[in-house]
Amino acid sequence: MPNFLAPASALVLADLITPAEHGIASRVLAKNSSGTVTLFAFDAGEALSEHTAPFDALVIVLEGTFVLTIGGNRVEARAGTVVRMPAGVPHAVDAIDPSRMLLVMLREQSA
Repeated sequence: MPNFLAPASALVLADLITPAEHGIASRVLAKNSSGTVTLFAFDAGEALSEHTAPFDALVIVLEGTFVLTIGGNRVEARAGTVVRMPAGVPHAVDAIDPSRMLLVMLREQSA
């Protein structure tokens, strides 16, 4: 299966990634100079430690529950919710349940 999605096709998100037992799986669905869209599958209890990114990101929760810590604020995000993580603000991701999310990175274009 290619790294990016084929054009003009309807695909089931759950079929595009295989969750890793006791781990985190990811797959880049789209990437260009404006940003990336990445599908993630986390097993329960898995986490991404605190880090920063130079551009805004949107977390779109597809299933399960995540606790996002953004600039020291704890946000519980469940399936069907979206959370913005601002550029340059430290953030971490913890999966409470087996969970999936889309991460949309939004790069600002230079003038």
